[in-house]
Amino acid sequence: MGPVLAGVLQLLALIAALALAYKPLGTYMARVYSSDKHWRVEKWIYKGIGADPDTEMTWTAYLRGVLAFSAVGVVFLYGLQRLQGVLPGSLGFASIDPDQAFNTAVSFVTNTNWQSYYGEQAMGHVVQTAGLAVQNFVSAAVGMAVAVALVRGFARSRSGELGNFWSDLVRGVVRILVPLAFVAAIVLVACGVIQNFSGIHEVGQFMGGSQEWNGGAVASQEAIKEIGTNGGGYFNANSSHPFENPVPFTNLFEIFLILVIPFSLTRTFGVMVGSVKQGYAILATMGTIWLGFVALMMWTEFSHHGPAFELANGAMEGKEVRFGIGGSSIFAVSTTLTSTGAVDSFHSSFTGLGGGITMLGMMLGEIAPGGVGSGLYGMLIMAIIAVFIAGLMVGRTPEYLGKKIGTREIKLAALYILVTPALVLIFTACAMALPTPANSMTNSGAHGFSEILYAYTSASNNNGSAFAGLNADTQWFNTTLGIAMLLGRFLPMVFVLALAGSLARQTPVPATAGTLRTEKPLFTGLLVGAILIITGLTYFPALALGPLAEGLA
Repeated sequence: MGPVLAGVLQLLALIAALALAYKPLGTYMARVYSSDKHWRVEKWIYKGIGADPDTEMTWTAYLRGVLAFSAVGVVFLYGLQRLQGVLPGSLGFASIDPDQAFNTAVSFVTNTNWQSYYGEQAMGHVVQTAGLAVQNFVSAAVGMAVAVALVRGFARSRSGELGNFWSDLVRGVVRILVPLAFVAAIVLVACGVIQNFSGIHEVGQFMGGSQEWNGGAVASQEAIKEIGTNGGGYFNANSSHPFENPVPFTNLFEIFLILVIPFSLTRTFGVMVGSVKQGYAILATMGTIWLGFVALMMWTEFSHHGPAFELANGAMEGKEVRFGIGGSSIFAVSTTLTSTGAVDSFHSSFTGLGGGITMLGMMLGEIAPGGVGSGLYGMLIMAIIAVFIAGLMVGRTPEYLGKKIGTREIKLAALYILVTPALVLIFTACAMALPTPANSMTNSGAHGFSEILYAYTSASNNNGSAFAGLNADTQWFNTTLGIAMLLGRFLPMVFVLALAGSLARQTPVPATAGTLRTEKPLFTGLLVGAILIITGLTYFPALALGPLAEGLA
């Protein structure tokens, strides 16, 4: 079997698995967030945190819950890292420096999971399990809660109420993420991923020195790392490490875990707004972009010519032999079109155009299918922009799902799509203009610029993957990337929840002959075009200086 055919067969198997999971998982999640009953364990949690899960919240109250919970998470995780040196189970590792502790705390609370440290050489068992793994669950649940709040904004009328944040948070963890992660961890352990609390072991002598490995609860963290579109690996090599991702099946399984909730949430959206066809339209948009990017990535990585490429049947540099170009291409596209950040290959070693595709995937806003929750609300924002554009074309007040898109709504949507490009471009410009940050670049020229552009794109969009080659463990990068992650996560949430509150207060508008049919293929095409054009106009100059210049050289 040739490598191209192997890659295509993996893609088809993945699509089939996602199709099988789509309806049952999406419908189940809709029931979870619509239920008025609480499990016993959930009642214990509500009692412990002093929350009333039956109290309806306006968008401002919902936002206060999101921000307060996240702020506590940052403080707790920062303190845990600073105290690591005196904690049991630290494997002898020292406490984390203040700037790196700030960066890591912000990274995992914002669902970014950017890592400027070597996991197996810096974090002990307590920080990994009680700190980082816990945030993998709750940060993902926060994103899902915000998405559900926006869906309720479309589904409800004349109330302004969006549900209860604490109920949505707890249900997301207890009823969705924990069961899925439990099953996924068992599958990963069965396939060879390690799960233990062993210490550091010397595994052999190499070239006059010894090599050491430490164990850890890797399978359980790997499962929620992918399911929650987190991405932070137990080891520095992330999902290219054989302890995290040992065989081709686990590679494909991990891609499935990355995509299954974001794609299935479109079904949840359709069920909750009372029209599954609307969910299918959003799914079609996400699927079209994802498939297009996968095909383009495979073409760039398979088609290059030259002796080295011909001997390896493509651009194999930076890729694991056990996964090949096909598996690595699917993983790279899936991780950058979601907010995962896990990698099974080094994106810096991709061809110039291939590296540009990974960047463009994040620059779209990670909406195809995006992160858990963040992908859905990001795509719905773009849908609002698309219906606004359509309304301008025909001279009609735009409507989406029976709600008028007026001045307030379009301003909030515009602010949403402007936040991350501003963060990416401003921070990248500052890093390139100042003398010190450039010293962290391994390469010069277009590829060196791509290293910095990729870093701020990854942080501002809460992705967390790295281009490799950039030494980000400096005070400048730890601090500025941390700020980019905070603003890139929570400012969009402010605009999303404000928009949800505005929509929930409206009275539904009945559909007429002039209403744009947003469940039709025509709207899907309009939405895809709007996403690509808006992103292209925003980022094309920066891409032209980096990956495009390198790819065309």
